[in-house]
This record gives sequence, structure tokens and C-alpha cells, in this order.
Amino acid sequence: MPKKYVFDFDEADYRNKRLFGGKGASLVQMAQLGLRVPPGFIITTEACKDFFGPKREEIAELEAQLARQPPPDVRDALITKLFSIIDSLDLPQGLWEEVVEHMKRLEDRTGRRFGDPKNPLLVSVRSGAAVSMPGMMDTVLNLGLNDETVKGLAEQTNNEWFAYDAYRRFINMFGRIVLNIDDKLFSKAWDDIKRKYGVKEDPQMPIEGLKEAVEIFKKIVAESRGAFPQDPWEQLKLAIKAVFRSWDSPRAIFYRIAEKITSDIADCTAVNVVTMVFGNMGWDSGTGVVFSRDVATGENRLYGEFLPVAQGEDVVAGIRTPMDIDEFKKRFPHLYEELYNGVKLLEKVNKDVQDVEFTVERGRLYFLQCRNAKMTPMARVKTAVDMAKEGIITKDEALMKVSPEHVLQLLYPRIDPKANARPIAKGLPASPGAVSGQLVFNPDDAVKWARDGKKVVLARVETKPDDVHGFYAAVGILTTRGGMTSHAAVVARAIGKPAVVGAEDAVVDEQNKVLRAGGLILKEGDWVTIDGNTGLVYPGVVPTLEPELIPELEELLRWADEVRRLGVRANADLPEDAAIARKFGAEGIGLLRIERMFRKPERLDLLRRIILAENREERIKHLEQLYRMLKEDFKAIFEIMDGLPVVVRLIDPPLHEFLPKPEEVLQQICEGRMSGKDVSSLERLYNRLKALQEANPMLGHRGVRVGVSYPEVYYYLTKAIAEAASELKKEGRNPVVEIMIPQVSDVREIKYVKEKGIMPALRDVEESSGVKLDIKIGTMIETVRAALTVEKIAREVDFISFGTNDLTQAVFSFSRDDAENKFIPQYLDLKILDADPFETLDPEGVAKLVEQASRSAKEANPAIEVGVCGEHGGEPKSISLFSRMKIDYVSASPFRVPLARLAAAQAAIASSKRE
Repeated sequence: MPKKYVFDFDEADYRNKRLFGGKGASLVQMAQLGLRVPPGFIITTEACKDFFGPKREEIAELEAQLARQPPPDVRDALITKLFSIIDSLDLPQGLWEEVVEHMKRLEDRTGRRFGDPKNPLLVSVRSGAAVSMPGMMDTVLNLGLNDETVKGLAEQTNNEWFAYDAYRRFINMFGRIVLNIDDKLFSKAWDDIKRKYGVKEDPQMPIEGLKEAVEIFKKIVAESRGAFPQDPWEQLKLAIKAVFRSWDSPRAIFYRIAEKITSDIADCTAVNVVTMVFGNMGWDSGTGVVFSRDVATGENRLYGEFLPVAQGEDVVAGIRTPMDIDEFKKRFPHLYEELYNGVKLLEKVNKDVQDVEFTVERGRLYFLQCRNAKMTPMARVKTAVDMAKEGIITKDEALMKVSPEHVLQLLYPRIDPKANARPIAKGLPASPGAVSGQLVFNPDDAVKWARDGKKVVLARVETKPDDVHGFYAAVGILTTRGGMTSHAAVVARAIGKPAVVGAEDAVVDEQNKVLRAGGLILKEGDWVTIDGNTGLVYPGVVPTLEPELIPELEELLRWADEVRRLGVRANADLPEDAAIARKFGAEGIGLLRIERMFRKPERLDLLRRIILAENREERIKHLEQLYRMLKEDFKAIFEIMDGLPVVVRLIDPPLHEFLPKPEEVLQQICEGRMSGKDVSSLERLYNRLKALQEANPMLGHRGVRVGVSYPEVYYYLTKAIAEAASELKKEGRNPVVEIMIPQVSDVREIKYVKEKGIMPALRDVEESSGVKLDIKIGTMIETVRAALTVEKIAREVDFISFGTNDLTQAVFSFSRDDAENKFIPQYLDLKILDADPFETLDPEGVAKLVEQASRSAKEANPAIEVGVCGEHGGEPKSISLFSRMKIDYVSASPFRVPLARLAAAQAAIASSKRE
């Protein structure tokens, strides 16, 4: 049996998005739910895959080159080559015959004939992948028009203006999308015609102007690609191929990479051939986009925009300012009620906020597409919680609706109200967050500047799908046209970039690269601040404040805490970190790094003296002073985390990090000699620095090795910790303290530093203070040998915590700083690595070692506490791996604590489903 490539709406399964694409599946679902949908059919994604099949290897190689974001000239050459290959391909065998058959069925259902000059049938040819890729692929509207059928359409509708408006749109769209003609040629010609006839908005154009536009547009096509095709069947075949081709447009390739849409998630696009309904027939017609809830705030109200005398592309492109849905309700109350009921039905059935496209043709409502809405993080969280409370979804479903990235984005900064900053423009708050960056006006420039390490804000009149690479490079997006459903708004929300759109009181001159607003002229490279929370635009850099958790997020995270198995603690350096961690729900400090406590000048000077000391007595003299300073920091942190555990890591980094560089001291010696100064002390310092110098400090005298060489260092650090705890106990507090020994590779190191440094300090403090201390002692597992011998270590300690940063370095034999700067990007491009192992836990190597070691530790000491305190402790995919191991808690940076709480809950829910 030959493959079946084409399905009518009534014979397709809307649950099979992989075969029918999201758009096609939504048409099928809406039709089967009884909503008014224009009749049509779907060409499956299988047809698209088979279309590319004969040249798949060549195409894949060009895709890979485009994915690396080459310079514009190289990119354009690659696109030309790619499209020439695709344009040489034929439709898969049997597909065209099926299309013709289904077009005949469509003719029978509509009572119109395709290409009939008296009673023409017009169709749209629309893309649709398995997952939403807003604006990344192509659509052709009004297909079937030519010099004869346009007259029939005018007679059929008794509206000549509408017919020629549809025809000029079709030639423009067909020329741009199907024939690859530069859209600027059409837009310039249209602007010239508007000036000639003295009109500002498209609906004001007289019929003479529309007919003139049709002739000029046909001439543009003829000069670029030969005569405009008058045969509707040829138009249809070329349009289907063009929609297939748009799967491999550079913007679509880039979007799939950026959003991690792999072939197992979505592989090729379907094509939807749908009977045209016309929103540009008159003022009783129009087109719109509506959401079942407010996508900016999450408020439970219909939210969207409607544009009279328009077709769908007009709304998304943002070329005219639409009316909001409340105004639509006033003008068309009966249509609003039908729209509201349909949208809410789709929300209930799909269990998510819906983004619905619709058209009104002469007072009759048609549903054209529905999909799960792209929302701001705030709206995503609020709607998930509200829908759970309304009984539409369960609490577990609500938790799975919100991604950890949404939680992280909710912690974006906002403008400091005390800054007294004066805005120069106001637009719509399309995507939240306040950011500052240098102005750029071209997406290619945004990529180039970002690669040079600059923060940029991309300013455009309006954005198009081809700008998407600039979106990802920029820290924020600003447009002067468009609404909340414009391309810029939708994509910015989808990728979590702050955006202000439709700032109509600002003027963007893309050619001369200037922004005019509020009486100011800002040039390329000038700093600007945009506030995606309010829609305001400010000149220069404006101070921002850290955010607070919104009530709905706090509630969602409480639900997460009820579900998750993994504990969540925080990594911290200073008391300020501990305060943030506690505010965000950390269950303790899983790693207190004490190194930053030494950075105050007087402390750093003492630490240097300790390191450079040539005997024990000299070291103790300086340690006596330093430990009293450190005690106050420990006390502050323990007090903030009162009742919750705080794991204090004893000094870990290589000692050279605290010392001046020998070459700097040598330069001072040379300068001193030249000026006749006494440099003997500098010479002694230089000699001492050279004596302490190591060939590989990261693998040298650091961590526990310092404690073994100088037990007095561990003694006084422990004394500072213990005295802070004992003083708080006397004050009625409840400090819960754990001491971590870093860089261990043999259990005997632990025994030695406990016996010579840590335990004597604890006994001395208990004796002098009269306070009984219950301080746990553990170690960080960050060397391969420690992981392999963990059963011995587990019997000697109360807890272990995996330092996955150093452990990853050790397992791979990579230096993190060198690897991430030098070759890891290349390894990712070449698919030698699936992910950066310093960002996401390596599942085949490091994860196996952690899993094996954690299990061995629990077997050797069932009471042992096992944690993870590397950066992986705050990364969702890594948390999912840890949740399947004998790990008790993960520890993340303070701002990633809410994210980790949610990720741990999602891991638990996923695990329960597997069981």
C-alpha cells in the first residue's frame, strides 16, 4: 500500500501532533468539538520528510553550518545553496495526486471551484510543526487568485475593493515566501502608492491604488523571477514546496537549536490547506488573536487584539495598531460571547491557557488555530495555580506546567523606584524584566556585539521572524510598532527576554542607527534601559532592585515541597547570601565557602602572613587575630539560618590565590632599587613566594593538604566556628553546624586533621564556654579516589557532599576554565559532547560515579547524610538525575533555590509516573 500523505479534518487524530503538526491538530480538534472551522486538509510531516529525503545528507550538512551562526555574507551564501537544493526537489511520489483529490473534495464542500473565474475557491497554505515555533515558518494566504479569478471574487462578494486588496496581498506574499523576492521591493512600492494617494492606513486606499499596486507587484515579480504564475494549480504546488522549505529557513534552524527542539520532538512541518475566510471584506470583518487569560499577568479574563479590515499577517506583523478585545466586545457583543465560550472550551479540554487565532467574515466568526499560549513567567505561575484551584488541572499537573526556567525568570530585577529615572518613551510591557544594554539596530550587529562580550538592546521598528538570532543575542528587545501579540512580544516571552513593544512615541531609524525619543537622540552604542514590567524606556543605565516571590509562586513552591523527596539547600559566601537563601526557602546552607570572608584588606593581610610564615609560632600569632574576625561572620550566618543546618567548608582554594604574584613583587623590587630604596623585605617576600610556587596549584597544596601540613590552620578555623555556635547557644539560639573537609583523597587525611586540628578545637571551646556542641564532621567528595574509596570514608564521617565541579574536572581530566574557553564549544558543535558537563551533569561518567559512591556510602553507614553542592545542584536536568540516586539534598546558589525546589518536585512526579 502506498503511503497516505493527506487527511481531511474529520479523519485525522488531533492527538497525533507529530504527524499532523500543532496547527493541523488544532484545526482537527476544533472542528471535532463543533467550533466553526473553515474546511480543509492536512499534508503530514511524513510528506515533508520524504520531500527532503533525496538530498537529506547535503541539507543536514548545510543546516549544521548555519547552526554555527556564521557571518552574514557566509550565511547568505549558505542559504542560497540550501534553497537551490530544496527548490530542485520534487514532491514525494503520490502526494500531488492526493492533494488534487482532496482539493476536489474541498470544492464539493464549499460549492466553489479552484481556478474558476466566476466562482473561485481560494485557500491558505500554512505550516505547522509538532511544537509551536511562532513565526519561524511560512504561510501563504489568498492562493488561487489571478487576473481572472480576482474579477470573479469581486463579483462573488460584490466587493471589488476587497478582491483587489486580497490580490495585491497574495502577489506580495507569494513573491516573498515562494519566489524568495526581497520584501523591501514590495513594501517600498506600497509606501510610494500610499504617498501618491495620500493615505496613511491600508484600508483607506482607493480601488485605483489597489489595482495599481497589483500591476506594480506583478512587474516586480516578472523582473525578479519571470511572469507571475497565473495557474492556481502551479501556485499550489509551489506553495506546498515553499512551506516545506521554510522548515529549513535560517530562523527556523536557529530557533530549534536555541529552544532545543530536536528531531525526536519535532521532525519537519505539516502543511495545512484551508479554505480562505476573509477578514478584509469590510468593517464588519477582521482578524484577531485572543488568549483565554492575560498572558502578561495571568488574570482570568479574555485578552487579545482585533484588527478590522485585515488578514492574519497584519496583526502578527504589528503594521497597524489593533483594538483590544474589550473594544471588540463592545462592537460585536454576540461574536464576543461565541468567541469566549469557544476559547474557554479549548482551555478546559487542553488543560492550558490557549492562544487562539480567529477571523470574522461579514459578521461570522471562524476559528483558525489554537495552541498553548506563550506567557510571561508571572502569568505562567499564576495560571497554573489558579487552574488547579478551579479544578481544571491537578496540583501535580500545575507543578509540571511551570518550568524551572520560569521560576528563575521571575527573579528578574525591576527598576529601583528611588532612582528618579525619567522615561523617554512608553510602550507595552511584553516580556518582564528590567535590563540595560547598548543600543543596536540590526540583529546581525546584536550577534556580533554579544560575541564581543557586550550587553545589547535590539531596537527595531518592528521585528520579523528573520530577526530571531538577534533576539537571543540581545539582553532585551524594543520596538516602536506592534502589540502584545506581535512577533516581538510572542518570541520574547517564549525565550524569556525582557521586551517593550509598540513604543509609538519613540522613532527608530534603522538605516542611520539612531533612536529619537523624549527630545533625545540615542546613537548605536549608547546605553538604554528597558522595563518589560511597565513598558517604560529610559536613557542610560538605571539602577534595579532584586525581586520578591509573588504569592502564587510561594503557593506553588509549597505544593512542590509536599511532593519532592530531595532536600534543597543553598551555597553561600557571606551573610547576605544566607539571608536571600532563607527568603527563597532553602532548608539550610549546603556549602558555606569561607574564602570571600578573607577578602577584607585587614583579613587578607593576616592570611598572607599566615601563608608566608616560616614557622608554627609565627602562624599561630596571626591565626589568633584572624579567627576572631571570622567568628563574627560565622555568627551572623548561623543566626540567619537559626535551626537549619550550615555546612562550613574549611579553606579550600590553592594558597597562591591569596598571595601577590611573584612578577608583581619583582617589578616593585626593580623600581625600588632604581629609586635607591631598601628592598630587603620585598626580596624576602619574593624568595618566599618563589619557594611556595607550584607547577599545578589546582592539584597542589590546597584543601585538606593544608590542614595536614598546618593543623593549626584547621584548629583556629574550627575554633572560630565553634565559638560562634557556642555564643549563639548561650543567647538562646539553635545553630546547626556541620564542618566539611575539602579535597580529601584518603580516609587517613580525615583522621589526621580531625585528631590534630578539628577535635582539639571543639573540646577546647566546649571546656572554655561550658556549652555542649553537637557539630557534625564530614567531607566533600571531589576526587575520583575519594569516590572509589567512599565506604572507608563513610565510616569516619557524619556526612559527605559531592563537589561536582571539581569531580567533573577530575573525571574528564579537563581544566574547567581552559576547556570552556577553548574546546568545549567545538565539542558541542561536533556532537562529541551532548552538553557542557560543567553545566549539566555528565550522565555516562560523573553521574555513574556519584550514583555508585552514594550507594556505597549508605551501605557502609546507613545514618550518613549525602548531599550535592556543586553548580549542578541548581540545574534541572542534573537534579532529575540526583533524584534517582541515594542523595538526600542538593545545594544551589541562593537565586536558584526556588528553581531547585520545583525541579526536585517535578523529578518526584516523573518518577512516580514511571513506577
